[in-house]
Amino acid sequence: MSQAFTGMAAGVALGFAAFFGGVGAFLLVAVFGGLGWAIGAWFDGGGRVQDLRETIERGRR
Repeated sequence: MSQAFTGMAAGVALGFAAFFGGVGAFLLVAVFGGLGWAIGAWFDGGGRVQDLRETIERGRR
């Protein structure tokens, strides 16, 4: 199982847990699932947490 799929499943689970039964629940679950998929795909592509930190620090300057 790839990290992208694992991240998507985690995002969907968190979306259900946080917004179960609320207005727009399905939209929020889709957003969390997409975000989880994107983060997992980034890690599958060789992304590192240090790269993300450096990008954020460059944006502050």
